[in-house]
Amino acid sequence: MPHVLIADKIAEQGLERLRQADGVTFDVRHGLSPTDLADIIGDYDGVLIRSGVQITQETLARPGRLVAIARAGVGVDNVDLEAATVAGVLVLNTPDANTISTAEHAFALMLALHRKIVSAHVHVAAGKWKRSEFQGDQLAGKTLGILGYGRIGQAVARRALAFEMHVRAYDPFVRPGTAAEGAVILDENLSELLRKSDCITLHASLSESTRHMIGADELAAMKPGAKLINCARGALVDEVALANALNRGHLGGAAIDVYENEPPTDSPLLGAKNILLTPHLAASTVEAQNRVSVDAADALLAYLLRGEIGSAVNVAGVPAVSTPRSRTFVDLCSRMGALISGSCAGGVEQIRVTAYGEALEELASVLAWQAMIAVVGPHLEGRLNLVNAKDQARRRGIKVDYATESALPSFPASIRLTVRSQGQQHEIEGTVFADGKPRVVSMDGYRMEIVPERCIVLILNDDRPGVIGLVGQRVGDAGINIADMALSRRGKTALMVLKLDEPIPDEVRDALRAMNPPILSVRSVSLPPVRAE
Repeated sequence: MPHVLIADKIAEQGLERLRQADGVTFDVRHGLSPTDLADIIGDYDGVLIRSGVQITQETLARPGRLVAIARAGVGVDNVDLEAATVAGVLVLNTPDANTISTAEHAFALMLALHRKIVSAHVHVAAGKWKRSEFQGDQLAGKTLGILGYGRIGQAVARRALAFEMHVRAYDPFVRPGTAAEGAVILDENLSELLRKSDCITLHASLSESTRHMIGADELAAMKPGAKLINCARGALVDEVALANALNRGHLGGAAIDVYENEPPTDSPLLGAKNILLTPHLAASTVEAQNRVSVDAADALLAYLLRGEIGSAVNVAGVPAVSTPRSRTFVDLCSRMGALISGSCAGGVEQIRVTAYGEALEELASVLAWQAMIAVVGPHLEGRLNLVNAKDQARRRGIKVDYATESALPSFPASIRLTVRSQGQQHEIEGTVFADGKPRVVSMDGYRMEIVPERCIVLILNDDRPGVIGLVGQRVGDAGINIADMALSRRGKTALMVLKLDEPIPDEVRDALRAMNPPILSVRSVSLPPVRAE
């Protein structure tokens, strides 16, 4: 009989779902200390939480009978996903629960901005009646540009079409022909979207490649008088650049619900002209808060009672038939994908895994989808996993395939991952040595041998004397130790792969990028430490 711990406050509707489930018992215990939670968590089959409870590696040190954690909400920053996966615990969230509320809030901001609702209210409340000062713009006939065409972006599009707006979207991970059966025009690049839209609404996820994606240049490219809405992530926008664009009158207004730092006590947006600000309210509706509790309870019950996995953000290991060595190859494939992912911010067209060696024939399909998760996942809102990867690839027009070949002369078993992005092809090869540790042995034709783990910096540079010393000096001045290094030369360029003891600071990465030439590109990625089977 499944036994569930409710470790955080959830809506009564969610508790009622558990009461109605046959054969399920539950305890409600709020305010547990980390130590107390760790002591009892292994006595339960499932745990239901919100944002107020931290599930750490220490919490999961003795998982006992625990098989699932359900988070009532989208974000799972309060759950150590790596520790949960190692413990064989499935982590579930509720990605769809706030879709409608967030889309509605974006639309409410859009209407309020175009019709000057807030300033008009303040005017009338002050006993004034100068109607001519508040002439607005109707939405019908205007062009709405949606940056990020995931769940929320699509919900906004449906509402905009109902208001007789022209709708465009830009999302490098959605292929043409998949957007509202042609009712939404998918632009090939961000510049086109900015240039052709009367209003831009942001619904992209936040990553290294999307941070400050709306900066001074992008704002200048927008139509004079255009408006900007952000209900996604505050750091998508350079707040200083936006304030400047508003104050000099280039933009007709902006409505902001999210901020780079919250609360935004020092944000330049607080004093900007033609600005409408709300305190991160997009998902704050009664309906959304009720639904996250119901969805979390339903997801947990579906897994505990029927073994059904819906909105999982991790997968409790690879198929049970796999051997420790095959699990290591799946892990290797994920690490290889993460190393390539940073080169694919412009979108992915095709992912192909070639598995070499008889031992990997039955694993090739899993490897391909694990590669999809690692390459595309960091660029999407929410998380990809082995459960939803196929559906996401289909909806976004990404081709994922695999092949098996005889073992290469150099290795009894190995993997080649090939990714096509914006017409370019990236390729990485890896294998598992006799010591059980994964190795990357080639990247885009540069031969090497390195264990892909921890903080890795990939530097492409002109092949000339002094570059290694230049990089080493800059990293050393930052007080960072280089734990390992791989160097490879091809033609007139070289690839330097550094494994650091700690993440490279943004200012050091930016300083290296500024040294062009001889440094042509700098990318960094953080990978978990390799665990011995």
